[in-house]
Amino acid sequence: MSPSEVPQEFRTEDVKGDGGVTVYHPDKCFHGYTLLCRNRGSAFYLIDMEGDVMHTWPIEHSSIHFGELLPDGHLFYSTADRTYEVTRGVHELDWDGNEVWYYRCPVDHDHSRLPNGNSLMNCREEIIAADVYYDTGYPDYRCCYSPFIIEVSRDKEVVWEWHGHEHIEELTELVGLEFSRPDEDWAHCNTAQCIPENELGKRDPRFRAGNVMFSYRTVDTIGVIDRDSGEIVWAWGPGELDKQHQPNMLPTGHVIIFDNGTARKFSRIVEMDPATGEIVWEYMGDPPESFFSSAVSGQQRLPNGNTLICSGGQARIFEVTLEGEIVCEYLLEYHHPNGGGGFYRHSGRYAPEYVEPFLRG
Repeated sequence: MSPSEVPQEFRTEDVKGDGGVTVYHPDKCFHGYTLLCRNRGSAFYLIDMEGDVMHTWPIEHSSIHFGELLPDGHLFYSTADRTYEVTRGVHELDWDGNEVWYYRCPVDHDHSRLPNGNSLMNCREEIIAADVYYDTGYPDYRCCYSPFIIEVSRDKEVVWEWHGHEHIEELTELVGLEFSRPDEDWAHCNTAQCIPENELGKRDPRFRAGNVMFSYRTVDTIGVIDRDSGEIVWAWGPGELDKQHQPNMLPTGHVIIFDNGTARKFSRIVEMDPATGEIVWEYMGDPPESFFSSAVSGQQRLPNGNTLICSGGQARIFEVTLEGEIVCEYLLEYHHPNGGGGFYRHSGRYAPEYVEPFLRG
């Protein structure tokens, strides 16, 4: 679909307003198309490097958490509108916006399509608070939210499931977390991703391909679940992370994370080595507070070594080199003054050869 074919209500000017592309160094960027959506908006947009909308998927649901473009040109996205549970779940639309698959579940934030065609979904469930805080003797048996993760086949069969409240002791042993009081959302898991093939996983079975990486925002912790045993076999973050999002394992075995910095009032991207716990690379703004999103947001390490950053609270998507140079930046007109509750949750950059066959029709 060319820009002229985009429906009037989804024109580029409606998306970027007074913002648009503010920095662009073509010789230093990873070229492609970027998928983005409004935090509580009505569409997904695929934009080119000039900021023009090349394709649009109108969405009826008001709270969109995450979307990805599949190799067949389908849009795979989740809606987590807790005010309208009837439509809460994971949807798959073809290039023309027709729904071809839907699975209703209490999805929360993250999901992904696995190489075997199944779908991994991060969900949350209501449990009795005392089940989580069993060691405190707290007498109030009110409900709280707890993470659980499921793998669902194309035929909608649950083939694997994992419940976070059953693994509290493992977190305590690994990173010394103490749950001294009930919390309505004690973990707030915002990531559940299958670990891909990586160099560290060849040496250390904790990080082997197929295990699951998670992010518990409330307790500043990321970790790894052994797919076979269900045990949490690695965790890291307390004292270092601050309300993080979207940890991803790189081919090297390093993990890259959007560290929101909610309490310290500036964000950063960190790349850490799970084998040593050492931070081997980080990006911060100059000055630090110029890059800040207290919530949502994400990052993507690109094939050329650059990093695509989605600063949700700033309504800002930008690409930085390993040296920290901003080589591309795209702004929308809307932002939140304290860097929170903003426009994007995540974004993703796709290579031209991945997208252009569908643009040509």
